Amino acid sequence: MRVPPYAKYLAKRAIVIGLTLIVAVYITILIANMGGYVDEIIKSDLFFKISTSIRQNPAYKNLPQEQLQQLINDTYYNELKRLGFDKPFIYRSFEYLRRALSLDLGRSLYITSNTGSRFVRTIILERLPVTVLLFTTTNILLFFIGLFGGLFLSRKYGKFIDRFVVSLAPLSSIPGWFYGVFLIIIFASYLHILPYGGIVDAPPPKEPLMYALSVLKHMILPVSSWLIAYTAIGIYVRRTFFLMFSSEDYVEVAKAKGLPDRLIERRYILRPTLPPILTDFSLTLIASWLGAIVTETIFNWQGIGLLFYDAAARFDSPVVVGLVVLYAYLLAITVFILDIIYVIVDPRIRLGVM
Repeated sequence: MRVPPYAKYLAKRAIVIGLTLIVAVYITILIANMGGYVDEIIKSDLFFKISTSIRQNPAYKNLPQEQLQQLINDTYYNELKRLGFDKPFIYRSFEYLRRALSLDLGRSLYITSNTGSRFVRTIILERLPVTVLLFTTTNILLFFIGLFGGLFLSRKYGKFIDRFVVSLAPLSSIPGWFYGVFLIIIFASYLHILPYGGIVDAPPPKEPLMYALSVLKHMILPVSSWLIAYTAIGIYVRRTFFLMFSSEDYVEVAKAKGLPDRLIERRYILRPTLPPILTDFSLTLIASWLGAIVTETIFNWQGIGLLFYDAAARFDSPVVVGLVVLYAYLLAITVFILDIIYVIVDPRIRLGVM
């Protein structure tokens, strides 16, 4: 039985994506643990805690110094064995890899959830919704403004509105959080009409509608900072993209045949650009799940970006690895789904050209 070319293509892509995922996660484990240095810090901290606990215990007050030290050493070794730290780091790294790939993210070293849990999965799931709310909303707005704005400008090529928007594109050379600082100064510090940051008013409103309105009020400044920074460049990039496709020979032939402009735009410009548009949209959504470290810090938005900063600053490697594993799985699944969509929308893949 002959295997269709696109089936071979998808099988190869699945293998490559899977191997890439494994390598990326393992490299992250090595970096997050600094080649085993973080484990040495943990072991030193563990020894200090055990030593302090035993020496301050009245039950061991009269023990000779040698016996007391032996008790400390034995307790320390047993704890290392229980935690698996008696084995070399290279062995533990592969155990970390196995657990990470099975989504057994373990327990954090220092960070806890609002409920006091130290399970990494609980900590991430607690922070994820607020990041998705802010940055998915922002990125969806940026995507559709860029898409329709670029399409509109491609029709107005060379006119004043086109030149004006293109001249605003350099605004994106400055990150969104920079504009956020000025927005806070103007609207929070000077005008006192919007909050400095946070997710909701304190104390939070009890009525669901008022709670939602409070959250929306706190979203205005961070969302606006990104819109100011990235709207013009998004429109400019897609406008250039559409202009490139509109200059293709088959578009000129369609115009020569007298086809309506809207039909040409939909069939001969938008349709060929569908795969990269879908890719851009999908990867934008996935990227929004990790938030933005500086923006969340400035606006005190307790999401994934701020969690990543805290984990890196405190050498909480299980949380860092958990966040990267989350993103790696989302990215791998998204890329594979996009490959399937390409098979549907791009006949070149079905014919085995790609």
